[in-house]
Amino acid sequence: MDVSQYLEIFLDETTEHLQNLNTQILELEQDSENMDTINEIFRAAHSLKGMAGTMGYKRMQTLTHDMENVFSEVRNGSIKVKANMIDILFQCLDALEEYTANIREAGDEGTNDNEPLIKMLNDILKEKAGEGSAAGKGEQAKPADESDGRKWLEINLNSTDKMVIGEAQKQGKMVYGATIKVQESCLLKAARAFLVFKAVEELGEIIVSSPSAQDIEDERFDLDFSLILITEASVDKVIAAISNVSEIESVKAEAIDLSVMKLDDESREAEEHKESMHKEAEKSDAGTAVTPAAVQAPQAQTAAPAAKQSAAVKQSGGKPVVNRTVRVDIEKLDVLMNLVSELIIAKNSLVAASEATMVQNGGAAQSGINEQIEYLESVTTNLHESVMKVRMVPIESVVNKFPRMIRDLTKKLDKKMELYMSGEETELDRTVVDEIGDPLMHLLRNSADHGLESAEVRAQRGKPEVGSIWLDAYQDGNNVVIEVRDDGNGIDTESVKRKAIERGQITPEQALNMSEKEIIDLLFLPSFSTAEKVTDVSGRGVGLDVVKSKIEALSGEVEVKSRLGEGSTWIIRLPLTLAIIQALMVEVGGEKYAISLGSIQTIEDVMPEDIKLVQNKEVIHLRGSVIPLIRLDKELDVTSTRKPEENMTVIIVKKGDKTAGFVVDELQGQQEIVIKSMGKYIDNKCRLISGATILGDGEVALILDANALI
Repeated sequence: MDVSQYLEIFLDETTEHLQNLNTQILELEQDSENMDTINEIFRAAHSLKGMAGTMGYKRMQTLTHDMENVFSEVRNGSIKVKANMIDILFQCLDALEEYTANIREAGDEGTNDNEPLIKMLNDILKEKAGEGSAAGKGEQAKPADESDGRKWLEINLNSTDKMVIGEAQKQGKMVYGATIKVQESCLLKAARAFLVFKAVEELGEIIVSSPSAQDIEDERFDLDFSLILITEASVDKVIAAISNVSEIESVKAEAIDLSVMKLDDESREAEEHKESMHKEAEKSDAGTAVTPAAVQAPQAQTAAPAAKQSAAVKQSGGKPVVNRTVRVDIEKLDVLMNLVSELIIAKNSLVAASEATMVQNGGAAQSGINEQIEYLESVTTNLHESVMKVRMVPIESVVNKFPRMIRDLTKKLDKKMELYMSGEETELDRTVVDEIGDPLMHLLRNSADHGLESAEVRAQRGKPEVGSIWLDAYQDGNNVVIEVRDDGNGIDTESVKRKAIERGQITPEQALNMSEKEIIDLLFLPSFSTAEKVTDVSGRGVGLDVVKSKIEALSGEVEVKSRLGEGSTWIIRLPLTLAIIQALMVEVGGEKYAISLGSIQTIEDVMPEDIKLVQNKEVIHLRGSVIPLIRLDKELDVTSTRKPEENMTVIIVKKGDKTAGFVVDELQGQQEIVIKSMGKYIDNKCRLISGATILGDGEVALILDANALI
């Protein structure tokens, strides 16, 4: 059975189940008697076991099987949840995540059997009151007892079945009867039966089953079902193939003696009274005459469970229950976004051509064409918004793993701490969400290790014994803001300065003139760490530089606020999308550039005499604020088309709490633009440019990175 086509679905669903288990086990640690949580953990482990078994991942199946056994006993009240059990379960989750990562990277679960973990799970079962070992564990299907085996003898064959079996035996093929019993705890009996049918059909041909394939498909059977099959394989091979399916309690199979098999009533009559039965068949539509279709019926029946697997579940009214969500590969959404991007470029070209036509006609408007262009603009804008909404996912998928991480850090660092999260439903583009997990993890670990003080220090400062870390997410205009804050020590700038001088990253003279912000920025330097000793949590200098580079690669920014003795706040600001934005088109030195509209505050007309110098840098005084000026012609190394005595057009841009004025030559107007990557080579060489866009006339305009310029 080729299961490779289901690999992506398996990985997606496994990831969801593992995250669910993480959340539920954390809840179980807080409330060990909650039966809803216990049932949910049992169901998730059971589903994982079934999925792993279906895909052929035996190690994963074995581990989840033992987890399920433990929770089966917890559900029955035979075992109580203890602290050591929670630790073991989390270790199991780590092992399952390792298996999943291996499958994602190499298509194979790896060679780690995790025997110590399996032993620990079995030790939990052995502690069960009054029993020395786990009941009914059985990792492999065992041969059936005589009492519940050989049920294939009760199958009534028709004359066609008997004829096919006799012919097969003449050809030297083997004919076996098999009775298979599924485990009592099995939730999806029809699915297990389907896998048995598939396994057997790889070895031979199933002639008939009892109950019928339709009844098996509809789960109209107790725990066992029987088959008669024709094959060239040995009986041991047949038993092994069936036993390989998970959740099979027992298998009994042996060669059959045709003489002891029963004929159904109609076939017996057909043999005894062939002539009269033939006449009866001619009289009645429901005759039992054997037709070519009837000969094929047994084979058709055996395929039924496979069809069931993909059929819609039907309600009592007969209408299928339609699932209202579908899984879509992110690459397909990328293709869709690219097509929408090209459509917007084509729309911009049409607008440009229409304006050019108006100029040629002396400004005479072509109302019909203009109306259609306006309608096209409306449709493309709505289409873009719809595609963006499809690509948006809650950051919940990323932040859900952090409570577990903080729990583990509590034990590793021997500090009491609590994580409070809000805004998990805040949505971001899928490509951005995939990338922010690592930066957030580093910031949380930083707060836990460097931010929060030891219990003794917190007591001296009159702080609560349990330290608090907050992770808050919210939307702010066209940006999403994620804040990580703590009520710890804050950043000791003097300590940071000393460390930087020791490492030779700054001189003592430079340190004297550095502002608090400049000192804090030292933390983002590669390999910089204030930890006194290297641990598995921190001290290697890998962390904040990763945060900064990752966030800036996503066109975002990181800002830090800190008060010594009170705590720190790390603010990440990210754009909602990295694909299509509203931009202000400007001209500098005869070249067109784009500036994201989301970062623009106002546009000012400034006279040359209003410019002042502060520390030899140009600034303007605007409504009570001193704003530094950035002359884009100098930054971009082009010659301005404006004369020095002319008034200047200044675009006031804000990023976080920083503001600056960009001096440009001309304004071109607002436009919806498609961001195109510049490629890795140019990205590394020029940080002022965040990308490029294709304008309506086919010209390429560079997009300025306001964050890098400020």
